[in-house]
Amino acid sequence: MIKIEALSKSFEKESVLSEVKLNVRQGSIYGLLGSNGAGKTTLLKIIAGIIKADKGNVLIAGSEVFEQVSSKQRLIFIPDRSFFFQHYTIKQMADFYKEQYPTFSERRFLELKDVFNLDMKKKVHQFSKGMQRQVTLWLSLAAQPDVLILDEPFDGLDAVVRKKIKNLIVSDVAEREMTVMISSHNLREVEDLCDAVGILHKGEFVTQRDLDDLKSDVHKVQVAFRETKPQLFSDFTVLHKEKRGSVHLYIVKGNLMDIESHLATNNPLLSDVLPLTLEEIFIYEMEGIGYAMEHILE
Repeated sequence: MIKIEALSKSFEKESVLSEVKLNVRQGSIYGLLGSNGAGKTTLLKIIAGIIKADKGNVLIAGSEVFEQVSSKQRLIFIPDRSFFFQHYTIKQMADFYKEQYPTFSERRFLELKDVFNLDMKKKVHQFSKGMQRQVTLWLSLAAQPDVLILDEPFDGLDAVVRKKIKNLIVSDVAEREMTVMISSHNLREVEDLCDAVGILHKGEFVTQRDLDDLKSDVHKVQVAFRETKPQLFSDFTVLHKEKRGSVHLYIVKGNLMDIESHLATNNPLLSDVLPLTLEEIFIYEMEGIGYAMEHILE
């Protein structure tokens, strides 16, 4: 659905994105992660056709997006800060969306009123930041886009509303094969939703994997020995290691069976191989490329 080849972008001679390649399957949810200033928002705006890339191709369903009205009518980009026309009510904003998006459904809009429970006659600027975010999501889901691009979509929303919105997004993905891209610093939310993730750092992808594959390839190993510790994991990629008393902790990339076999040949006193959360994987991947820990997830 979304295909990017050799995409680069600079601002005032400063490179923001460099030779980016990306493929997002139709009907999937892709999580875009990264360090602060990695280029995530710039990449999302290029995909949405708001910013023009310096070079490279961006295709959605085989069509270019920049300055292409028909392509833009198939997608909606929700930035981290909501924008509305001054003094417009929710109903007036819905009428505007109806003019811009041929797929806008009045029936869906009215159905979602019961979900969001906001006064349609009230001017949007009178709502709180979190409520304005709800209005944006309400209108966007009523427009029934083929592609929904979200930048920090859950910012300012309470837990109950976040759960409702996640359920709506998942439902549209399942029923209409809507394709979703999400950029968020809340990795627990991303982990709940996404099929695949990409980690962007300094304008380049560190890794792009299906989430299940990524989680099955990185492991937390806790191990202790009766006597001197042997040399462990020399043939593996070790993202992190530390000692906690008599227990040695490793974050290791590799096949689980290979890791367990390697441990068994070294006769440990005890050993555990534990799953990692997406947040832990992100932190150790970033640490593995030398990114200062104090800057991660600021």
